[in-house]
Amino acid sequence: MLGSVNGVRARTPLGASRPAQPASRPGRVARARPRSVRVAAQSPIDQQEKPAPAPAAAEELAPASVRLPWPKKRDWATVFLEKVADTVEDALLMAKRGAEAPARNAVDRLVSKGDGGLKLNKQDKPVVLVLGTGWGAHAAVKVIDTDQYEVVCVSPRNHFIFTPMLPSTAVGTIEFRSLLEPIRNSNPFATYFEATCDQIDHEKKIARCTSAVAFMDGRRPQFEIEYDTLVVAVGEQPATFGVPGVVDNAFFMKEITDAVKLRRRTQEVFELAALPGTSEEDRRRLLQFVVVGGGPTGVEFAGTFSDFLKADLSRKYPDLMPFVKVTLLQNAQSILTTFSAPLQAQAIRNFEATGIDVRLGVRVTAVERDFMTLKTKDGEEQKLPYGVCVWSTGNAARPMVRNLVASIPTQAELNKGANPASVKLAVDPYLRVIGARDIIALGDCSRLWGEPLPPTAQVAGQQGAYAARLINRGFQVNEGGLNVPPPIRVDPNASVSRTDVDAALRLQPIDIPRMAAQERLSELDIMAFNTNDSTFTQAPPGVEYYRKPFEFLSLGIMAYVGNEKALVSAEVLDSTFNIAGSLAFLLWRSVYITKQVSFRNRVLILFDWVKARVFGRDLSQF
Repeated sequence: MLGSVNGVRARTPLGASRPAQPASRPGRVARARPRSVRVAAQSPIDQQEKPAPAPAAAEELAPASVRLPWPKKRDWATVFLEKVADTVEDALLMAKRGAEAPARNAVDRLVSKGDGGLKLNKQDKPVVLVLGTGWGAHAAVKVIDTDQYEVVCVSPRNHFIFTPMLPSTAVGTIEFRSLLEPIRNSNPFATYFEATCDQIDHEKKIARCTSAVAFMDGRRPQFEIEYDTLVVAVGEQPATFGVPGVVDNAFFMKEITDAVKLRRRTQEVFELAALPGTSEEDRRRLLQFVVVGGGPTGVEFAGTFSDFLKADLSRKYPDLMPFVKVTLLQNAQSILTTFSAPLQAQAIRNFEATGIDVRLGVRVTAVERDFMTLKTKDGEEQKLPYGVCVWSTGNAARPMVRNLVASIPTQAELNKGANPASVKLAVDPYLRVIGARDIIALGDCSRLWGEPLPPTAQVAGQQGAYAARLINRGFQVNEGGLNVPPPIRVDPNASVSRTDVDAALRLQPIDIPRMAAQERLSELDIMAFNTNDSTFTQAPPGVEYYRKPFEFLSLGIMAYVGNEKALVSAEVLDSTFNIAGSLAFLLWRSVYITKQVSFRNRVLILFDWVKARVFGRDLSQF
């Protein structure tokens, strides 16, 4: 038995009873030139730094005896500098594309299957199929190298939306198209199909799709796409939690169409209330605006709507202002629960100052056409009349994601006992879907199983760019999980046999007997032993493992609370700075304008802000 390796005494091989330890520093190349190191004769184990074990949840990912340790978390500054370098790499890649799209793309290879459907024929380049046009999908489509891959995007929505500013469009501060970027503009070399993905056969690697638009006779074309790598970034849909009447009577804040409907209905209730003969009771009901949900979306809409009332509607409908009331309902005992307690209290104080009624500990149990039923924390039922109800209580899984989870045994097991509306695709540190081959999942529809991340646009955007870089660098996604190696890349110029590649795709125990028989150990042997990661020594020449697991760089969170005030919780160098008030509002605006995905969007939004300030919001109806 090996006495000690680099000062650490060897007792058991990986997979017996040895605790999991963190992976090596990401970015380390698997087959560096080994440097011989003499085995230390004696060295006290107590002097060695003992790495923390992997997250407990990660144990469930690898029922096999051999598994990878959970990646070690690095400091903020290191991750930040690496993200900057990656962003520069992405920008250089996009700059090389040129202005014109190729004359031939995937749509030219759609052929009839003989059963009335269509099929996409694969040709020269591997096909990367991206489902969705949200934050994660948009980032992936924009960054993927279309010189190496045939990129196909499928989504029923042909544009990307800057969703944090949807409340501004619902009241006319920002025009709808100022927040959009057509997905075909994001990467003109990618092919887009306006369709929904109905089913994924993950074993045959086929996606079955149906057109989102129909012919005049109602026909919707169907087609199949064979993919090499699938990126699932479909997001989630608004959650109703089974409350009756929500779908029929409430407005959501998820898509541009939701903001259009809400903007129209707001104008309609004011016009109805202004008609002669409208009773006082009807006026009070029509002009009761209720926002259900105290998260960022609900809070920002309430604050933005308050500005709309004070700056524009009060001038056009001064006689109706005594009847107007805005109420925010929250099931929890505070709003903006992801913020610190002082910022939560500041948000409530700001709402009280602007006349918004915040009711905490209240649950909506039914939404009728003219009123909703509430239940307080004491169990008391109340009836609340309303004219407009905005529902923003969170998200739920889309049917396609639920079907995919059910079709993958490992995913079904990991989501066992979960509410069907809350299931997500469990992914490993490389964002690979656990238990499936060549599938990556991003954003709200996924869950990093060992270390869950917040379902925010910030996370999804970083995940999309990360997935694209992994693919661009030529690494094979392969199967996801902790009991399998990281993605691999095979050098096309090296003489690597199929047997060697297959062996590299299986996780092996650390070869302690081989180490014990050696007088000198290579640097990779020592790294494998110290990190409990056998992939440092098992890859044959010409095969490289990807050693850059996904790392989320949190820059903080922010929310607008009305009256030109905002809340900002910024994260810099592992420290958090809380800012509230007018200064936070300026920071909120500057961040949102710089985070727009194109120069066109920045210009349009700046013009919209200036127009709203000088001329007021447009109250026209059409």
